[in-house]
Amino acid sequence: MKKYIILLLSIYSFSVNAQETFSGTIFSKESNKNKPLEGANVFWLGTQVGSITDQNGNFSLPFTTEIKQLVISFLGFKTDTLTIEKNSALLEHILYEDASENLDEVTLTQRRKAIQKSYLAAQNIINVNSAELLKAACCNLSESFETNPSIDVSFSDALTGTKQIKMLGLTSPYLLITEENIPMVRGASQAYGLTFTPGTWIESIQITKGMGTVVNGYESIAGQINTEIKKPFSDVPLFFNFFTSANGRQEVNAHGNFKVNNKWSSGLFLHANQRTKEKDQNRDSFLDVPLAKQVNILNRWQYTDAEKGWVSFVSVRWMEDNKQIGEVGFNPELDRENNSLWGSEIQTNRFDSSLKVGYVFPEIPFQSFGFQSAYSNHKQKAYFGYRRYEIDQESFYANLLFNSIIGNTKNKFKAGLNFSFDQYLEKVDTFFFDRNDQSLGGFFEYSYDNLENFSLIGGIRLDIHNRLGTFITPRFHLRYLPKEKIIIRASVGSGRKAANIFAENQTLFGTNRLISIQQNGGLIYGLNPETAWNYGVSVRKIFSLWGGEGDITADYYITDFTDQVVVDWEEQGKISFYNLEGRSRANSFQLAVDYSPVKALSFRFAYKNYDVKTAYKSGFLQRPLQAQNRFFGNMGWETERKSNGAQWRWDLTYHALGKQRLVSSIRDGNGSYASAYGLWNSQLTRAFNTKLEVYAGVENLGDYTQKNPIIAADDPFGINFDSAQVYAPIFGRMLYSGLRWNL
Repeated sequence: MKKYIILLLSIYSFSVNAQETFSGTIFSKESNKNKPLEGANVFWLGTQVGSITDQNGNFSLPFTTEIKQLVISFLGFKTDTLTIEKNSALLEHILYEDASENLDEVTLTQRRKAIQKSYLAAQNIINVNSAELLKAACCNLSESFETNPSIDVSFSDALTGTKQIKMLGLTSPYLLITEENIPMVRGASQAYGLTFTPGTWIESIQITKGMGTVVNGYESIAGQINTEIKKPFSDVPLFFNFFTSANGRQEVNAHGNFKVNNKWSSGLFLHANQRTKEKDQNRDSFLDVPLAKQVNILNRWQYTDAEKGWVSFVSVRWMEDNKQIGEVGFNPELDRENNSLWGSEIQTNRFDSSLKVGYVFPEIPFQSFGFQSAYSNHKQKAYFGYRRYEIDQESFYANLLFNSIIGNTKNKFKAGLNFSFDQYLEKVDTFFFDRNDQSLGGFFEYSYDNLENFSLIGGIRLDIHNRLGTFITPRFHLRYLPKEKIIIRASVGSGRKAANIFAENQTLFGTNRLISIQQNGGLIYGLNPETAWNYGVSVRKIFSLWGGEGDITADYYITDFTDQVVVDWEEQGKISFYNLEGRSRANSFQLAVDYSPVKALSFRFAYKNYDVKTAYKSGFLQRPLQAQNRFFGNMGWETERKSNGAQWRWDLTYHALGKQRLVSSIRDGNGSYASAYGLWNSQLTRAFNTKLEVYAGVENLGDYTQKNPIIAADDPFGINFDSAQVYAPIFGRMLYSGLRWNL
């Protein structure tokens, strides 16, 4: 019976992203064909509520019944004003060229930025579109943030080549990572889950600093990262991407989309990568990057009936990922689990299915409901020398959401119910840790927007969890404009999560440290759940200088843990897990400047300061391997796109990291710090037309690497062996090239 229920859930699992928005597509005429128009301005007459069309001509903006005139403009085209009576269909509109366009209208149009900071939202949201993802060697989601100062990217260890992300000074387990607002990277997938979403599949990324809203759950503490996957209805019919790099990685991506009829569309996404060459540049006898193979397949179906108000998506995905790490020459068939050579294999199989359904009432366009759910099964088997780690997680998630107004569209609310189920089967060396987690929650969120200079979101949710208990999660966001070009935001809220101590800290298996769990009677590994409050304020000033435009943003966030599972690496040869006794905080300050002096040139700078301290058994210390000071710089240049789509694009990015505290070891001694260093990345792209472009780039241009990244590499079966104390790149200068082809 259980298998039958699970089969039904996997077949019928689904999701939704229903919002009270007005959407459509803007086209231009080219050779009597409709061509999507990128960069067109779409806004409600007499307001600041607007949007800019993306590369597929699509736009989305809040719907209002008070203003019925919609203005659509683009430089060189006639400006149209449409009367919108109701939000019952997706708008499709054609703009026609206007030879008499005068220079005064230039001020109404701006270049669409690849990274857009929200002007209207009460939350501190940064939107990253696909154009930004193309600026780096973006092979998967973990590598999608190299040109974004809000996210810090570093290598998690000296063996797997996996990149980990941090925001507000905290690692990814404290972020809610979702795919189209469905929780995705969590539990068993925390260590490698960001590498399971290919970069070419991503349409856009939304980064929320601070607590998210109560709609998406209680787990967000430092922020939320949401990815939107390309939609079959708007994606190109056929796309290919080929990639190769000096560290031995080859990758191919293929997307195919077709319309069955005017309501149904389908997309098939294929991804494969491999690394088959052994690389050991630092000559420590260990592979600098793993030997790896991955196959990833996604099939999506989209149904849209705009006249009746229905929209839905069905997705099914399967992924297999295999990694081999360890000493050069390690042969799994001969050397597995003996002491001739140290080696490891990590095998992961994952299945996901989802469906989202949304309905907008045709006669009441400000009212809608949606239902989303998802089923996933994640199986990982791995050994690390003599150590073993296996985890099997089966999850089901469902969310019912209703949107409406209170009196008028200035006062809106969302209400809904969540249900989640997780089954964990976990083996650590010779020990088993199995558990079932179940949660049922309800939420209510009120939002107010005077459509001028003030908006707020206040929400509360109640959850009943079999291990975390019954608890209330409040969250509040505020936005205020004292002047038109000054935006002030503030937020406060709480979050709670279960610490999956082994899945979230798999780097420990690349060591021979003894594991100590200091239990205190809690229901998860004998430990209590993690709880925290997050407070934040952000001030943004938009300015004009020397004919160019830009903005400067300063934000400060405080994350204060009332309980936390401390991961203690301080004692040599040992790793301890215990609940917090004392203080734990993460204070984050960022000052960022974006400036474009001319149309072809843009600059982005940021300085970040992290005060991240925890009460360890040995004292109140700065978190190890966490640079307290960081600097980011990016310069982008691109030529004017010609009529046939030909264009040059070039980006140069610099990351500077201050000194980082190191834990006690035979390599680093006691109380030592890693030296500060900087990294340069660059990429050049040549678009020959709208269909074909090639790119080449370099990461770590200065060839900076950490010396002796693996402690006791000459004695991998000894007690001092440790590959987790990594503060800089392992692989030096890395060249890469690729080709993108739209058909």
